[in-house]
Amino acid sequence: MALPDGPGPSRLLMQLTWVAGAIGFWLGFDAWQDGDIAAATNNVTLWVVGIVGVISFLRHAVFHRSDAKRMGWDYGKRNDFQLEVGFANLAWGLCGLIAWAQNWNLQAQGALLLVFGIYMAQAAALHLTEPGRAASKGTTAFFAGCLLFFGSLALMQ
Repeated sequence: MALPDGPGPSRLLMQLTWVAGAIGFWLGFDAWQDGDIAAATNNVTLWVVGIVGVISFLRHAVFHRSDAKRMGWDYGKRNDFQLEVGFANLAWGLCGLIAWAQNWNLQAQGALLLVFGIYMAQAAALHLTEPGRAASKGTTAFFAGCLLFFGSLALMQ
């Protein structure tokens, strides 16, 4: 059975990505305001790195044709670059879930947050060269900045 290749499935997965990220950052900033850096880091690691990473893998790799259509990249054939991005998402997503489940220390989680944050900052910079999509550019830059903030915060403990 072939997976649906219209833009709908990847659009839903993209929306779930933003919801999971928003939950993680909300909980992270809430814990940070209470002075609980460990809880802030754990929340961001679980939701923003772990869950977002796995959902992004599904969007980029499993539903790659749907995602290509959503982004306007449908060339009528498999785009291996999209698959590679999906595999990277899965790598840090699984590491995020493992880090949260095994309660890695703040420095290890901070390094993981920085890896994802640096990647997203580079993606945001790349997107700035594209025409249009102002909301997407701003959201990606904010997402990257929050990851870099929480990663740095954890490493300074």
